[in-house]
Amino acid sequence: MSSPSIKRVKEYLLTLQDTICSALEGLEEDGCFREDQWDRGDDTGGGRTRVLEQGKVFEQAGVNFSHVQGNALPTSATQHRPELAGRRFEALGVSLVIHPRNPYVPTSHANVRFFIAEKDGEAPIWWFGGGFDLTPYYGFEDDVVHWHQQAKKACDPFGEAVYAEYKQWCDDYFFLKHRNEPRGVGGLFFDDLNTGGFENCFKFMQSVGDHYIPAYLPIVERRKNCSYTEKERDFQLYRRGRYVEFNLVWDRGTLFGLQTGGRTESILMSLPPQVKWRYDWSPRPGSDESKLYEFFLQPKDWLA
Repeated sequence: MSSPSIKRVKEYLLTLQDTICSALEGLEEDGCFREDQWDRGDDTGGGRTRVLEQGKVFEQAGVNFSHVQGNALPTSATQHRPELAGRRFEALGVSLVIHPRNPYVPTSHANVRFFIAEKDGEAPIWWFGGGFDLTPYYGFEDDVVHWHQQAKKACDPFGEAVYAEYKQWCDDYFFLKHRNEPRGVGGLFFDDLNTGGFENCFKFMQSVGDHYIPAYLPIVERRKNCSYTEKERDFQLYRRGRYVEFNLVWDRGTLFGLQTGGRTESILMSLPPQVKWRYDWSPRPGSDESKLYEFFLQPKDWLA
């Protein structure tokens, strides 16, 4: 059984960041990513943050690579795994959130990551995690089916039950408990993956990362030129509030980054540039907006 290779994981993640940024830029007429190379200045790591702002298609798109180290994992990582307490660690990953301009194009999120925690005299503890999920404002069933078809294709080489397990995990994780409401229509979520050896787990993480662009770009291409009015734009900004609530209240990745002293600008690049909240608002029954709640935000087997 092969040993974990941080070097190989890092090479893949940097290439994945390049590939995703290039594909997204290909949909813009003149928008491009700005890049910030950053480090924490104390030999505890850094990263490469890329952000595209005010594009014709993407109002804001952030694609971040980070590689950080520390002498102890924060509580966000150890509260469910106390055996990790007191171990030094390395964590590296690519995380992205895409906020489109057109309300008919869904927001998307993806993340793939690798952790290793070590202690003198003991075997290292390592694992992979990640996934991708979709958050529409005005849903289209063929878009959601396509998204889940690609998620299943990413999982199929690794076992018949993998997609169903990680699809359910995604539905459970991206859920706003204080609203009793899903964030979107799901996708994949996995964590603590280390069964079957490093090579098999690394290949699965790569498969998830490599299927993000085939899952998302066809949806963007279909919907980016849809006509919309201020009514649809207003609903998009309202629903973005749910995205902010989840990322700041429930997301473990956000908590991990902040608790490890990560770069705040890179951690909070997931937040949309414009957002609205309203007091006790609900959509008009029978409206296109109500269909999001009544149909698309109801967990289901989209491939049935």
